[in-house]
Amino acid sequence: MQDKVLILDFGSQYTQLIARRVRELFIYCEIYPYNNPPKNIFEYKAAILSGSPFSVRSEEAPHPELDEIKGKIPLLGVCYGAQYLAHFFGGQVGQSNKREYGRASLSFVNTKDPFFKGVSSESQVWMSHADTILKLPEHSECLASTPDVKNAAYKIIGEPTYGIQFHPEVYHSIDGKQVLENFLVGIAKVKQDWTPDSFVDMTLSELKEKIGNDQVILGLSGGVDSSVAAMLLNRAIGKQLNCIFVNNGLLRKNEFEEVLEQYEGMGLNIKGVDASDQFLDALNGVSDPETKRKIIGKTFIDVFDNESNFLKGVKWLGQGTIYPDVIESISVNGPSATIKSHHNVGGLPDFMNLDLVEPLRMLFKDEVRGVGKSLGMDPLLLGRHPFPGPGLAIRILGEISREKVRMLQEVDAIFIEGLKKWDLYDQIWQAGAMFLPINSVGVMGDEELMKTVWPFEQFNQQMV
Repeated sequence: MQDKVLILDFGSQYTQLIARRVRELFIYCEIYPYNNPPKNIFEYKAAILSGSPFSVRSEEAPHPELDEIKGKIPLLGVCYGAQYLAHFFGGQVGQSNKREYGRASLSFVNTKDPFFKGVSSESQVWMSHADTILKLPEHSECLASTPDVKNAAYKIIGEPTYGIQFHPEVYHSIDGKQVLENFLVGIAKVKQDWTPDSFVDMTLSELKEKIGNDQVILGLSGGVDSSVAAMLLNRAIGKQLNCIFVNNGLLRKNEFEEVLEQYEGMGLNIKGVDASDQFLDALNGVSDPETKRKIIGKTFIDVFDNESNFLKGVKWLGQGTIYPDVIESISVNGPSATIKSHHNVGGLPDFMNLDLVEPLRMLFKDEVRGVGKSLGMDPLLLGRHPFPGPGLAIRILGEISREKVRMLQEVDAIFIEGLKKWDLYDQIWQAGAMFLPINSVGVMGDEELMKTVWPFEQFNQQMV
């Protein structure tokens, strides 16, 4: 059984980054809201409490249930997590004389404790808190200090519980990764066996058992996530996988034809469906980005449902959902809010009678690429820039029209081709052209300045 680490989220902007750093150590971890932890705590080898925008002294402070965690498995409190362990277990947290935010250097480190093995006594760390720990919890020992923070790190004597007021997950904490490795590997004895190859082997076995002889329909987008999901499912169940690539009218220039040809070369059982009119008609006159997302999500479901009716024995809908999609669609009921809805998350309407299969649901984007490489996928496909699920709909600010889409496709194609020509494409994480509703100003003659609001048709002529 694979070792797992639990991360309880209190709404910190850094929670996903904690998980990323843990995964970089080849350790599998999962994020749960503090108020909805997993029931099977005993399956986790260690736990981490994240930071939070709240103060532990506030009436609205998040209160996790730690009876099954503290003292039972190794526990690390980060920032709010460290202050929570201090404040509610016999210590004292108060407001600092000044907000402690930014770079700091450790002035004292107990390097004899395995928690700080290999960490410099003057290591740079990153602080981000208004409160500070004035008194440690009962039976505790200070492990590190900075010139401004006496209790920058501590441990509770007699149990594997640690607290740090700095953020080891951020780049500015120079030895942060070493601290996490010391805690997870050295203290918690978590195995570092989370690799792309191990994920592929485990997932293929799970998919075969889960799906059996059923048929699966999967909507391909042309992006990395759905492509890797398709390859995994194809490796597991072969021709039982029925891929649908939908032209929603919001793809890049010539993308529908080019991607279809590429997918057929990968041995996938695929059908192209041109539903561009259906999408663009539904989006006519809509300007709100969130409304656009919901319309596109509903229309995708309508198209998939229609296509699934042409197939026999379809019981599953495959999706390229990845971990950030899941996390961003979950509210922690107070400390964090839903960032956005996602067209891959939230379940399906009852009338479809399909269950979801999401083989990449627990992976970050870089891990998806690692899995794709393990499957032998084309590096050009794996290196494609992320493209929003709603496509150009959310790269057009304001109302959508067919002419705006056409013009943005042309501009985007010129832009991306330029990046590739100058060997910049692979050096940039993501790039794309945007259509902005901006008026222009024209100069007429040498002296007269005339403000002109150009009609869209004139702007189109000038650009194309």
